[in-house]
Amino acid sequence: MLQDATHRGIITPGRTVLIEPTSGNTGISLAFAAVAMGYRLIVTMPEGASIERRKMLALMGAEIELTPTTLGMSGAIQKAEELLETLPDAWMPSQFTNEANPAVHAETTAEEIWIDTDGAVDMVIAGVGTGGTASGIAHRLKPRKKTLKVFGVEPQESAILNGDEPGPHGIQGIGPGFCPETLDLKALDGIIEVAERDAITTARRCASIEGIPIGISAGAALHAALELGKRATNKQKTIVAIVPSFAERYLSTNLFSGLG
Repeated sequence: MLQDATHRGIITPGRTVLIEPTSGNTGISLAFAAVAMGYRLIVTMPEGASIERRKMLALMGAEIELTPTTLGMSGAIQKAEELLETLPDAWMPSQFTNEANPAVHAETTAEEIWIDTDGAVDMVIAGVGTGGTASGIAHRLKPRKKTLKVFGVEPQESAILNGDEPGPHGIQGIGPGFCPETLDLKALDGIIEVAERDAITTARRCASIEGIPIGISAGAALHAALELGKRATNKQKTIVAIVPSFAERYLSTNLFSGLG
């Protein structure tokens, strides 16, 4: 998103202030890019975001504005929009509306999946935060392989994409409580609901069995993939689950509760 805006002359290093609402992971990516490209970054995020994410942001020089957890991502977005109006030369990447979001996943994530599976991929499972990952993959690969299925994952406790009411949940990074513009539901083959407890259990199993410590939203995607893999109709099929974060960013959450 930053590369796209820079190339189009929308933002200028050393002058433009970047403002973005985030639950953490996108903010960390923006902080990494912002400091390397010469931008000041202000992120707004719910107070419930893990302390590890907040410290990583601060470590890279990002300024953090916390919003009430009860307002979810909508509260963080509202705060970012308020700041945008008060600061000169400010710009918001707007991960929930910016078409460069799904576009880059079409260009990179989708192609990586295709190359790594030698085109043998049958299903892709991705957690839905902005929906950019799942939508971008679907846009690029489904026309190439008509039988490919792409599923999104949302928290069972806040399954708004399946028609339920938004609610509090502990799967940070997905389930913002609204349907983002960057999510193309028509391009997906369904939304799978995963309970927080199942996401955590699966993430822990991945660490103890595979030696790969993954985050809670990654656990949700992996749980959905494993459940699909149990179906007789999916026997011998190649299923790819997107793992977007590692466990270290969740030390203070329920993922590590009772451990150590």
